[in-house]
Amino acid sequence: MYRNQETLNKLEGFLLDVEKPARYIGGEPGSVCKDRESVDIRFAFAFPDTYEIGMSHLGMKILYALKNSVPNYWCERCFMPLPDMREKMFENEIELYGLESLDPIKEFDFIGFTIQYEMCYTNILEMLRLAGLPVLASERTALTPIVMGGGPCVCNAEPLADFFDLFAIGEGEELNLEIMRLMEQCKIENRTKAEFLRMASQIEGVYVPSLYDVSYNSDGTVSSVTPKGGTPARVRKRIIHDLDKSFYPENFVVPFVDIVHNRAVEEVMRGCIRGCRFCQAGFIYRPLREKSHETVINQTKTLLKNTGYDEVSLSSLSTSDFTNIEELLCSLNEWTKENRVNLSLPSLRIDRFSERILTEISSVKRSGLTFAPEAGTQRLRDVINKNITESDVLNGAKIAFEGGYSSIKLYFMFGLPTETDEDIIGIYELAKAVVEEFYQNPDRPKGKAPNVSISLSMFIPKPFTPFEFEPQIGEEEINRRIKLLLDARKDRKVSISYSDSKLALLEAVFARGDRRVGKAIYTAWKNGCIMDGWNDYFDFEKWKQAFEECGLSMEFYANRRRGYDEIAPWSMLDMLVSKDFLIEENKRAHRSEPTQNCREKCSGCGVNDCPVHKKD
Repeated sequence: MYRNQETLNKLEGFLLDVEKPARYIGGEPGSVCKDRESVDIRFAFAFPDTYEIGMSHLGMKILYALKNSVPNYWCERCFMPLPDMREKMFENEIELYGLESLDPIKEFDFIGFTIQYEMCYTNILEMLRLAGLPVLASERTALTPIVMGGGPCVCNAEPLADFFDLFAIGEGEELNLEIMRLMEQCKIENRTKAEFLRMASQIEGVYVPSLYDVSYNSDGTVSSVTPKGGTPARVRKRIIHDLDKSFYPENFVVPFVDIVHNRAVEEVMRGCIRGCRFCQAGFIYRPLREKSHETVINQTKTLLKNTGYDEVSLSSLSTSDFTNIEELLCSLNEWTKENRVNLSLPSLRIDRFSERILTEISSVKRSGLTFAPEAGTQRLRDVINKNITESDVLNGAKIAFEGGYSSIKLYFMFGLPTETDEDIIGIYELAKAVVEEFYQNPDRPKGKAPNVSISLSMFIPKPFTPFEFEPQIGEEEINRRIKLLLDARKDRKVSISYSDSKLALLEAVFARGDRRVGKAIYTAWKNGCIMDGWNDYFDFEKWKQAFEECGLSMEFYANRRRGYDEIAPWSMLDMLVSKDFLIEENKRAHRSEPTQNCREKCSGCGVNDCPVHKKD
């Protein structure tokens, strides 16, 4: 097994002095080590957050195994080191390295970031600095390493355009291998970086920001996006058509330390039928595709046998919408119960919750239950197209309480378009009704009180949703609405937690920002902003100062309504859902009109009109 001895010797000198040294040494069961001399293409899969979060990410597990299945390709992992480790790395002159070989990642052909969360953007810059590389793409002139990005945040990659060479738009299984094969060819032919990028831009799903010019109107809005040198005017996302035939790992890297989701994960479907108007994932991952029951069962058994996990989750955006989910759970449980494996569904729709589902997921050990009504009144649930009623919520709570549960978490959003004070108070009223439902159960445990927790997330307008046009409300109004809800709460069996409004403001800025926002990201990073998604490190005043220094307004990006005819910064990307559909859905929202889900009636979003989908 190849390991960089120089790096290893340095690590051995201090590793026990940092918190959780297993984060930084590799060697876990299931990790892949290869002979460096037999490898033609090396890929550093970089997750811009901690090891515990990154190792829980399913996309990393899939692409790590896929790339390593090619004999002459080697994919390694790297994560954002915490401050104690960064300090030791600087003291000992250790550059950011891949966990498998301990080689510096600047020696690799690709450094690929999966970008799951807007508040990790400065972590990306810090990881490039730790790697010994310029953070600006224009200053990295050699053919390798190519810095590329993928994941949900790249559906508006513009705030990061200055730092990345290319972005992979859509699903990565086929796309990543095509990009790597191109690099293999370019290295043989002794091509330049500019030549590689021009050739890569012709691959469907590859967006090369340096090959597009952006101009602006006097009011700060985008006036045009112009491709250069034969680059496609729009980059269409890639999708995998048949999940039964698509690659899926037979093994996972099993960490030595506990991680956020320390279990096996079986992906059962992609896409979502629901069309909740605030939910970016529900639109950018269309169309809906499911695995067969046979594939799910076989892959689940293989994963559990190879990893030794005693828990598996069935993953998707809305697993309870999987066709014949109850029958699937019943079939799986015949095996999981025998092997003392816990089965969990992390994304349950409360209107699809049933006694049979509860029985199946609670058969080995009981895990918590979380439901997402999202809004406190039926009017607002119609606005956001949630398509559930108060009766659905109370019936789900009834089933849970009768099944022995006494604690339920309810997720809500606040600051939603058209939200009123009545809607805010309705959040508490709905939670209180769930508490009362507990006491309607004649078999409830005597002397035990229920606990219903309200978790509030701030509405963030996201690209490629019907609410991409909507403003986020300002901080003063946010605080007023939170106070209104807290004052309305009388029953202490209901607890309330809520997200940081300043953090949500920045998320909205990055979600809808243009290329100019990159200057503020760079300035904030230079001023010490890193790990911004963590409360212990987030410093809003430094961010505010950075935007002021760059002459940019956060409010311009986050707090104004955008016209239907405004050119969006992300207009060069095609996520298969048409802008006309998003506009019509926005209008329906303002009329409080719900839209039927995709199984009830096709809403004409545009996915079925796309040639790549019609191949099915």
